[in-house]
Amino acid sequence: MTVNLSLKEILKSRTKESDLCKKSDDSWVECFACGHRCKIKPGSDGICKVRFNESGNLFVPFGYVNSLQLDPIEKKPFFHALPGSSALSFGMVGCDYHCSFCQNWLTSQTLRDPHSTARIEVMSPEDIVMLAHTNKAKVITSTYNEPLITAEWAVEIFKIAKRYGLVTSFVSNGNGTPEVLDYLKPHLDLFKIDLKGFNDKRYRELGGVLQHVLDTIKSAREKNFWVEVVTLIVPGFNDTDDELKQIAQFLVSVSPDIPWHVTAFHPDYKMTDRSSTPTKTLMRASEIGKTAGLNFVYAGNLPGRVGGGENTYCPTCNQLLIERMGFRVLQNNLADGFCGKCKTRIPGFWK
Repeated sequence: MTVNLSLKEILKSRTKESDLCKKSDDSWVECFACGHRCKIKPGSDGICKVRFNESGNLFVPFGYVNSLQLDPIEKKPFFHALPGSSALSFGMVGCDYHCSFCQNWLTSQTLRDPHSTARIEVMSPEDIVMLAHTNKAKVITSTYNEPLITAEWAVEIFKIAKRYGLVTSFVSNGNGTPEVLDYLKPHLDLFKIDLKGFNDKRYRELGGVLQHVLDTIKSAREKNFWVEVVTLIVPGFNDTDDELKQIAQFLVSVSPDIPWHVTAFHPDYKMTDRSSTPTKTLMRASEIGKTAGLNFVYAGNLPGRVGGGENTYCPTCNQLLIERMGFRVLQNNLADGFCGKCKTRIPGFWK
């Protein structure tokens, strides 16, 4: 615990004041970064533990990274955005959820879990953008921890990234607010949102509220972010036909063109009491999505084992457009965003 307390003091020094809040006369602040809308008294933290009230002002993470990695954009995953390109991924620490199956828990839970020993590296926004530019990345991505709770840092990076022609993206749990989406709108292009199920009771076990995520998905589409949705299918948690149908039907009601990624769970963190997701479950989820009317459903985390479920096909003529194996693009037959055979426009962020 001493390590985490020390880290917390270090993190407190890497902050800046934010206006993404409402201040009250009694020096409390209401934070707008995520759906919790924490009302924080002076001297206290929000639920995320990285945003805090000092003397009636909201202070938020700034000026460091915990993780920095060059990834294929398919790993985020974005399948309808600049296929085959590289994304420079950066992350801070902290999360507004506490998922028992978190695969990034060393980053996200470091201020809650004494077993995490995360470290940080001081960097400027210019440093990060220059790394992306030097490594010929086309995309820069806020990920690993929850990007909504570090939105101010991401925006400062994205402002510079835009000057260099970079595409910007979030990999998020979707626990947003109208205020934070408006704040991000001028600077953010791509928005990957986790829809972890369709059961509000289960969502609350993770620290979230289902309706907040549904509202974020709808609003993000309405604001013309490019949105892709991921559901990690966890045996015994969210893998019933009924729940998968509800997810698919909701996405269709927003837009049948939202790519839905159904991905395989593996035992991790505090959820080691069940086996990994079987291939047949991903195939069943994929069929449920297509039957509901989604045009693009992808099965992930099991490369080469999902019968073409990693590929993009034309929804009109079923022509193979993008062939993938894991995070690799094997062939890309798109013609400026159109099917080369029947000329159907394929929704996406292609250039």
